[in-house]
Amino acid sequence: MAEFSPMMQHYLEIKEQYKDCLVFYRLGDFYEMFFDDAITASKELEITLTGRECGQEEKAPMCGVPFHAAESYIAKLITKGYKVAICEQLEDPKYAKGMVKRDVVRVVTPGTVIEGNLLDEKKNNYIMSIFKTGIYFGIAVCDVTTGEFLASEIKDTNNFPKLIDEIARFMPAEIIVNELLYNSTSEISKILERFSVYITNENEQEFKNSIDILQKYNIIDDLNKKTEIGSESFAIPAINGLVAYLDQTQKIKLEHIKNIKIYKIQKYMSLDLNARRNLELTEKMRDKSKKGTLLWVLDKTSTSMGGRHLRRWLNDPLVDVFEINRRLKSVSELKEQLILRGDIVSNLKRIYDIERLTGKMSYGNANARDMISLKNSLKQLPELKQLLQTTNSEMLKELYERLDVLQDVFELIDKSIIEDPPLIIKEGGIIKTGYNSDVDRLRKATTEGKNWIIGIENKEREKTRNKKFKSWIYKSIWILY
Repeated sequence: MAEFSPMMQHYLEIKEQYKDCLVFYRLGDFYEMFFDDAITASKELEITLTGRECGQEEKAPMCGVPFHAAESYIAKLITKGYKVAICEQLEDPKYAKGMVKRDVVRVVTPGTVIEGNLLDEKKNNYIMSIFKTGIYFGIAVCDVTTGEFLASEIKDTNNFPKLIDEIARFMPAEIIVNELLYNSTSEISKILERFSVYITNENEQEFKNSIDILQKYNIIDDLNKKTEIGSESFAIPAINGLVAYLDQTQKIKLEHIKNIKIYKIQKYMSLDLNARRNLELTEKMRDKSKKGTLLWVLDKTSTSMGGRHLRRWLNDPLVDVFEINRRLKSVSELKEQLILRGDIVSNLKRIYDIERLTGKMSYGNANARDMISLKNSLKQLPELKQLLQTTNSEMLKELYERLDVLQDVFELIDKSIIEDPPLIIKEGGIIKTGYNSDVDRLRKATTEGKNWIIGIENKEREKTRNKKFKSWIYKSIWILY
């Protein structure tokens, strides 16, 4: 049998590493899929299935999507329960010697989606890691769009029903499990019966019982936090398994994930899956919609962040009387102080989704308009802090003390980026005049190029006394451009 072409050999090598994914392989202005991936994608995306010469007698099945529209196609595949590995060109084809270098730059999974058109702005998109050892479980939960990271352990009686309750509490889009749990077919079957969730089996070696790994990723650097996490012996492997999975799939350092919150299951009211469905706390039992639920009645939040927080409060009813009273006193104060409440609401309505904006920036796919949205949001924080200064309840006072107005970040963006920047970074014209002398000089060169060249020519002619300098400088500038 004839050998595959060099390009197809490389594709097959990539596919071997990402067997559970549909590989989007960048060729010029398209992402192409081949063989079984092409057959699956053409059916799911309703696009034409063609063929490509691959060095074999028969053509390889192939389909493709334009790279500039790939996000919408990836979104469709994710909603249908697939994972997508994006294999990008790592060098400009114009300057490549031989075959263009390509590699996977990110794996998009149901639990690691960051694209706004796939997300409900007032709902977290959680990915959960579950570590099973004997009859005990460790769990870790993360929303990569906001940086929220939670962990706990289940080591009591009726552990598996309690695990089901925790899954119902967070409703993750994806679950990572260790081999012991994955091989427990009866437990996996019960999870899949109750939840519409994508389950990934990770190698047991990724679920290491060592807190030092978290320090390697700079997720914890505080001694007290290290002690707190270290006391949760079953949660540590779950945390490590999730961190390793995010590292493998996202291919970047997630700078916005800085803090792991350890929570006690006993702190919240235990509501099983049936109770949550029958009470219709956040979604209708019939059609899964929000309208008509308790959340729909109560949600008058002014920001996406507030909407997500309220959903968490409804999903996690408190049982600690002290905590309940703290919350009630703060709510009561805002209810009674009509003017204060109105001022706070007015302020919050001018704040964008700071959590997800910082998540986009951590991923490196934010544009200049996102930066302006962040700046305009940060601009409201000093006024909000001043309003909270007048409150009396303990909970609101704590919010006042902890609120960082991020003045340094606001000033940096305000000084550097124009008020109405273009959507696409390649269009340029984003940096303000006067912020960087090198940028100013280069911008001036693009607008006043002729005078700039004449100035250099005269200066160098005087310096070298070379009458033929003119032809040399123009030739050099032509080559430069």
